[in-house]
Amino acid sequence: MTKVLVIEPESKTRTKLLDCLAIAGIETIDANNGNIGVEKTHECLPNVVLCDISVPGLNGYEVLKTLRQNPSTAIIPLILLTNKTNRTDIRKAMELGANDCLAKPFTSEEILGAVNAQIKKQSLLKQWFALEFQRYSQSSTDETNETDEFSHFSTLFSPCPQLKKIFDFIENHYHESISLRDVAKHAGFSAAYLTELVKKQTGETINRWIIRRRITAAKSLLLKTDQSVEQIAFQVGYRSLNHFFRQFREYYGTSPQAWRKVNQTKQFKHPILSYS
Repeated sequence: MTKVLVIEPESKTRTKLLDCLAIAGIETIDANNGNIGVEKTHECLPNVVLCDISVPGLNGYEVLKTLRQNPSTAIIPLILLTNKTNRTDIRKAMELGANDCLAKPFTSEEILGAVNAQIKKQSLLKQWFALEFQRYSQSSTDETNETDEFSHFSTLFSPCPQLKKIFDFIENHYHESISLRDVAKHAGFSAAYLTELVKKQTGETINRWIIRRRITAAKSLLLKTDQSVEQIAFQVGYRSLNHFFRQFREYYGTSPQAWRKVNQTKQFKHPILSYS
């Protein structure tokens, strides 16, 4: 369920916002000052934050700046609510990283439209990750590609520094016996928090990304080397051959040996044979 945090000091306006979102089937969290709002953002990782610029404690600009500086909250969409409508204030908000600004008083349609627009952008970001991964994966079957398509795996996540740090670690250690716990320790988060963070931003869990990276590396080795399947499994981080077989079949619908036979034949088939 979509989760929205409302940081609004005025109880009547806060109730209006919460009711509007709840009627639309959105889970809500609320705070009446900026300090509590920042704490709840870190704790709950909402899909969107609505924050009044004049909220007490940390004001809206300070809330925005604080969230943008923390890797775990840096790309959570934040919509500022303001009584000010001059261009200077709105420009300041956008330069600090606000995703949108709404002038008070606002209608329910305006609030829902702004929230839904940010949720749609989040969904498009997840689709981008998925498409980029698929593009990189498919490139390994191109015989003109002489480099491992995932030698720069973590560059998929360059637009999001907090994700890049996590995926840099996976890239450097996927061939070891790493787990979600190891990645979480490196990132400085709990395993549960990290799982929710990465799944929310990419649509996949950390464990699934580790598996994808290992299977992709195995596919490249199957295609480009004559190492045994057992050697390859061990080289990409598996300690159980059965576990490797099971996960490879899950992704490619066949065994590593069968995949290698079909794709090495395609790779080394001389083009002139196609005219016979």
